[in-house]
Amino acid sequence: MTEDPATPRAEAAAEPGATAGATAETAQPVVGNWSATAGPPSTPAHASRSLARRLVAPVGVLVGVGAAFGYVGSVDPHEPGHYPVCPLLRFTGIYCPGCGGLRSAHAFVHGELGAALGANALAVVGYGIFAAVMVLWLFRAVRGVPMRIAIAPVWWWGIGAVLAVFTVVRNLPFGSALAP
Repeated sequence: MTEDPATPRAEAAAEPGATAGATAETAQPVVGNWSATAGPPSTPAHASRSLARRLVAPVGVLVGVGAAFGYVGSVDPHEPGHYPVCPLLRFTGIYCPGCGGLRSAHAFVHGELGAALGANALAVVGYGIFAAVMVLWLFRAVRGVPMRIAIAPVWWWGIGAVLAVFTVVRNLPFGSALAP
């Protein structure tokens, strides 16, 4: 007796990768060279992508940040009218943690590290942290390892505390060295 080709059992057996005698309910789909239930092969999918494709994101970020620093380096923030004024400083007279950041970036681009630290020391620390993360991201992208940064909540609270202390100290008379 032959089976009717319209039955689910015959259709499942006719699918590539399906086992003979399997019904449509028990047939496991095959994706590439591995079944959907067995999981991926030992080589991660992100490692098989081309080097150029893995470098698109970190190089794109570097190009964007480089363009921003290039613009700030060419358009002097010391001259009024080029950039908007900090609203907190304008309406309250209080320096926020970012006040002086553009002047700091301008001085940093021109190689004046002392002036950059004087304008916003916390921003200069941020430039260093950014550079370290970018180097790590580039090395990991070249090696085919994904970049994941998971910061625990305690670190976020610590960063917030540093920003708050920096803001308070730079607005007090004894912290005037931190004011832009």
